[in-house]
Amino acid sequence: MTEHIGFFYALVHYRFMQQALLAGVLVGAVCSALSVYVVLRRMAFIGQGISHAAFGGVALGLYLFQKADTGGELGVNITTAVFCVGVAILIGITSKRGRMSADSAIGIFLASAMALGVVLIAMRERYTADVTTYLFGSILAVTPADLIAIGVMAALVLILLVALYKELLYYTFDERMAAAVGLPVTLLHYSLLVMLALTIVVSVKVVGIVLVTAFLVIPGATAKLLAGSFSTMMTLSLVFGVTASLVGLVASHYAHLPSGATIVLTQFIFFVVVSLATLRRQ
Repeated sequence: MTEHIGFFYALVHYRFMQQALLAGVLVGAVCSALSVYVVLRRMAFIGQGISHAAFGGVALGLYLFQKADTGGELGVNITTAVFCVGVAILIGITSKRGRMSADSAIGIFLASAMALGVVLIAMRERYTADVTTYLFGSILAVTPADLIAIGVMAALVLILLVALYKELLYYTFDERMAAAVGLPVTLLHYSLLVMLALTIVVSVKVVGIVLVTAFLVIPGATAKLLAGSFSTMMTLSLVFGVTASLVGLVASHYAHLPSGATIVLTQFIFFVVVSLATLRRQ
């Protein structure tokens, strides 16, 4: 439809493009901020586990609200958020207090949630084409309601990250010392898990369950290659994440490619370029 229309013309004249751009910036910012902690705390596999478990939450929401004429999408989003937060907390409890390693706990909940999702999708009475949107994302299909949900969740996570900045910084680099000086390390751990779950929920509509892990890993990993301090790493991660969202959205418009996948590939290109640049300096 917009084959011969320039990106900036579409941005000015089409509301869906404005919503897509704002959603991309919000998701890029919140994922990039969390990405620093994911990389430094080595939580990438936890992020992947929660993101894939989100499929179970989406399927549960679609099953519960399949007959809802109004508010169905909001119901799906709330169900997914509650489900992902629950899975994140269960992973934390199982790995911290149980006799099981974190990767084993993640593998169990990931597979079980995915299996639950498959069963619930098969039990639905309606056509399941809408599942594809959650699996692979559709940033151009973001609605005003989605944008509000993304904005509220992103604001909540970013406010928490700012409020707990010093505590999370201490916890990230030296958990034992943080506990020794009286910081509530268990609460900080679960706070990170909950923020990770909420961030995944708001990112699913934009980039999809399959690719959301990249948003939570690549910006922070790229920034780490250049940064000499935590604050610099956080700043660079935000720059890389938001810039990749903008560049990827523009590139996908002109190349007629899936927006979420194009944004992830843009992040990967940034990572490769920075990696090669840092190798030359060594």
